[in-house]
Amino acid sequence: MTAFRYRLRSPTGPLTVEDYRVLARKRVPDMVWAWIDYGAEDLETMRANRAAYSRYALRREVLTGNEPRDLSVTVGGHELSIPVLMAPTGIVGLTHWTGELGVAQAAERAETLSILSTSSSYSFEEVAAGTRRDHFFQLYPWADRTTRGHDLTLSLMKRAQDSGYQAMVVTVDVPVLGNREFERRRGMGIPPVLTPARVLSGALRPRWGAGFLRHRRVSARNLVESVGARAAVASLTTQYTMIRPELDWDDFAWMRDHWTGPLFIKGVLSADDAARAVDLGATGVVVSNHGGRQLDGDVATLDALPAVADRVGDRAEVLLDGGIRRGSDVVKALCLGADAVCIGRPYLYGLAAAGPAGAHHVLEILREEITRCLTLMGVGSLRDLDRSWLRAANAVV
Repeated sequence: MTAFRYRLRSPTGPLTVEDYRVLARKRVPDMVWAWIDYGAEDLETMRANRAAYSRYALRREVLTGNEPRDLSVTVGGHELSIPVLMAPTGIVGLTHWTGELGVAQAAERAETLSILSTSSSYSFEEVAAGTRRDHFFQLYPWADRTTRGHDLTLSLMKRAQDSGYQAMVVTVDVPVLGNREFERRRGMGIPPVLTPARVLSGALRPRWGAGFLRHRRVSARNLVESVGARAAVASLTTQYTMIRPELDWDDFAWMRDHWTGPLFIKGVLSADDAARAVDLGATGVVVSNHGGRQLDGDVATLDALPAVADRVGDRAEVLLDGGIRRGSDVVKALCLGADAVCIGRPYLYGLAAAGPAGAHHVLEILREEITRCLTLMGVGSLRDLDRSWLRAANAVV
């Protein structure tokens, strides 16, 4: 089992997620930063995700004598010490050479779980061998219902199951790749385009560059057996040529029939879609717009959450991602019906700034902020949260 050293190379506190964002910007080249921190087209959806939280104010009660001690939740049959999971993000080795393995170990240290992307820079087998818990596996349903398509999807599902992944998360909001103009303008196209300025940007970050050159964790290891730039281009090309806009609910039902454990559908924003997924056997839904990296102008996830929770929350687990930067954001999502949330960019900031220790510290920052927020509100337990604890931010008290 590979275990990374957890030595935080930046001050441990008091840091916030935004502080880690500032640190991360200094640690990675411009090309990589465009991939981490930007979204599709005019970034409207990405910004809407964040802005949605400011429309809600938290209600508080005083002299309640409540001090929340237990932040645990159960997701997919697994108990987590905090209501926060690591969302699937592809090719995390671009951010820091420890990649998805470092992220999964950071999650374990915080007693929660990571969702491993099909596009991960560490294979299913490598992450399973380097961790103790059964993390979740995320599937891109790239292939159609041809024999070849079924064979590819089945092989990925079988590898994940054989490696010990008990829950699968199927991402359904990528029928075509989003228009990520900021990434392409900075060279992160298919294939990546290097210029002297972009090479210099990497050279000016020797710690990142040393990890990149030594470990070369920039390819999707579940699709290719090698590492390095050529393998990265090959694996990314494979991914994008396998995207199938004709995938439909019959394909999802087929995946449900061929996966024996808990199954979540990720990328749902409408109550009707959520209900259909649950009717077909989904264990839960992830209310997500891909962090604003797909359809620009899409609805903010927090705005979509209440209707989804109202429709399926009594018979399925409801998760949410998008825009979370503070513990109070997590609390607001739970008030609106989420059972837990997933974070993406925040742990990438931590990983870029300080490796696995930074990713772990981001989770501990959120844990501390959630606890403080609940205490100030006078709430004794996550289970007491509901919409009565929220009001419109501009409401007159």
